Amino acid sequence: QDPLFPPAEEARDVLRKWGFDVPRTMSNLDPPEHRRIRTHNLRAFSARRTAELEPRVTQAAREMVEAMLARPTFDLVAELSFPLPAYVIFSLIGFPPEDTEMLKSWCGNRLAFSWGRPSVAKQVEIAENMGRYWHYCQEFVARRMAEPAGDFTSQLLAAHHSDPGELSVREIASIVYGLSFAGHETTTNLTTNAVRQLLTHRAQWEALCADPALIPNAVEEVLRFDTSVLTWRRVTTRPVRIGEVDIPAGAKLLLALGAANRDPALFDDPDVFDVTRKRAARHISFGRGIHFCLGAPLARIELRIVLELLTRLAPDLDLLQNQELSFEPNIAFRGPRELWLRRAREEQR
Repeated sequence: QDPLFPPAEEARDVLRKWGFDVPRTMSNLDPPEHRRIRTHNLRAFSARRTAELEPRVTQAAREMVEAMLARPTFDLVAELSFPLPAYVIFSLIGFPPEDTEMLKSWCGNRLAFSWGRPSVAKQVEIAENMGRYWHYCQEFVARRMAEPAGDFTSQLLAAHHSDPGELSVREIASIVYGLSFAGHETTTNLTTNAVRQLLTHRAQWEALCADPALIPNAVEEVLRFDTSVLTWRRVTTRPVRIGEVDIPAGAKLLLALGAANRDPALFDDPDVFDVTRKRAARHISFGRGIHFCLGAPLARIELRIVLELLTRLAPDLDLLQNQELSFEPNIAFRGPRELWLRRAREEQR
């Protein structure tokens, strides 16, 4: 999670101004510290809590989809794939709905800060938003200490009150900060990538429209074929041999998840997008082992619901022609900034 390139001193000054001292996240921790923090985070994505969220996800997605489809052309990212994951993860954490737009405005370009190489001016701009967001999370946790509710933040604070040495208030603010980002940006890109690939491969889209039972496997095939997290970084803690290569301790590795998902030794015709593919779920887009993505079940649910709605309500959905896609320049995350769509029936009017 550490920035790929050391931040400029001007950006560091901004972060210091805001008291930005977020503790290390789970992906930067090894056991036993990792196990202690992950145990508490697991409760956010328990089967019970995820099941409770599904009706709310469905309702919010339906409202967004219906409003979006009422327009002749629309940007999927702005209208659906960005606001829906934000609504879901913010609801789970307990952020007030009236703060959503403000929080979303602070999320922009955080990818570039850690996984890209932005200009000094852009670093300063991003650092200001990161500082504001961190300050907001600290204040929100303080409010929940005084006024607990039924959300995940209150659950974390209950664990703190039970055993202050097990989980500190600062660590809770860090969990809230990290979770609100991790559960948002990646699902936005996953949803956008899914719709893009399905409409690009029209026969696959029509197959889902004809048989919605294919949608769960289509979710896995999108995760394999066009994952929203292409690479991840690791640092070896001891010497290790990978294939025929000896890696020393302390080596910086870039794990190409997207390449592994197209390994011809595991997947037949790996460069073919096929929603009926057998064993599509053998991808590693959510990682593997102790760092497996906690939000995987929720991400799958969100994408499944979106595809169910779109294939039922807009089987004539299509990509707007001649659009140029742009992507945030970084080494890990991939998804178009915008994806403009239209209804084919609009052209016939």
